[in-house]
Amino acid sequence: MAEHNELGRKGEEAAVACLKKKGHRIVERNWSFSGYEIDIVSEDEDFIVFVEVKTRTSDVWGDPDDAVTEQRMRRMIRAASHYLKINRIDKPARFDIVTVIGNERHFELEHIEDAFLPFL
Repeated sequence: MAEHNELGRKGEEAAVACLKKKGHRIVERNWSFSGYEIDIVSEDEDFIVFVEVKTRTSDVWGDPDDAVTEQRMRRMIRAASHYLKINRIDKPARFDIVTVIGNERHFELEHIEDAFLPFL
């Protein structure tokens, strides 16, 4: 596995642990449908949460959440719409970002709740 893929996988593991610590129930990981993908689908008491995870070794080139472009947001929104419809979920949805900076020995995480609102 390429080094950056391994870092991304470990960053996603750290994000899952962070969400669980906050009381989220992990429903899906790397859910995909018709070319769309969502890194993590979780639930808290109030929302079904669609999470994008961005892992970097440093923030020298900017904050990892800056890599969540408008195009990526649109793709997440479309994927979430399919997910909600397919699974007949009538719970309010939220879009979060978890940024992970560091290496496999130590990560700094930031969980950005309600990072963006749905638009198309």
